[in-house]
Amino acid sequence: MLTNEQLAAFRAELLRAKQETQERLQQNGHFGTLRSHAHDAVGELSSYDNHPADDATELYEREKDIALNEHAERELKEIEHALQVIENGTYGICEVCGKPIPYERLKALPTTTCCKEHSRDKTVSQKRPLEEGVLMPPFGKFALDHRNESVAYDAEDAWQEVARYGSSDTPSDLGKNVDDYGETYAESEEHVGYVEELENFAAVDLYGKHVKVYPTREHEQLENMLDEEGIMSNIGDLPAYEKEPYTKKEDHRH
Repeated sequence: MLTNEQLAAFRAELLRAKQETQERLQQNGHFGTLRSHAHDAVGELSSYDNHPADDATELYEREKDIALNEHAERELKEIEHALQVIENGTYGICEVCGKPIPYERLKALPTTTCCKEHSRDKTVSQKRPLEEGVLMPPFGKFALDHRNESVAYDAEDAWQEVARYGSSDTPSDLGKNVDDYGETYAESEEHVGYVEELENFAAVDLYGKHVKVYPTREHEQLENMLDEEGIMSNIGDLPAYEKEPYTKKEDHRH
């Protein structure tokens, strides 16, 4: 059992902590959460003229203030509850099992009203922050494992596909020179529908000399199919500026 001197010391400590917490919440306006909107904290009237990254920074700070405010208010409630338990004459007794709470535990955590075995915070939550969902391999679900490399249409391709229609990026965000805003997205120089310009060197050797190509039966069937469809590739036709140099009829009568 706690002595009267020990109870008085704990009560004084709890009262001091209560006053400090209340003053802190009053001075900072509950960490700014009493304002109508996060814009008030930075003097902005609207997000219209702000870059999305700036708004994201303000949103992060707002979320942090809300978390700090909730933590401080919870701490204040625990202090008030512990003071009420002292008034009831049951301070130092576990509210669950009724056994005495060790003095060392009360000294380390004066607001506690339960023993270690019945602590409310004993169970560790398995809920993780939503932000951790992106702390994975690039684009979330696709690991860079070159041993199992695939040419499938993945999340990176999906992003590039939609980024062609515009984003909040500007030429200064990319760190490279672009001719127009239609190229202001990552790897905009990549070809659409094929990987490399194989047609430019497939018919020559390393020294630029022409090589005789002996196509297989399967290759001939593929070429016939492409000719019938009027396309240059089985994954889709090439852009005009890439297709014309290879499909333009040449006059070999000279």
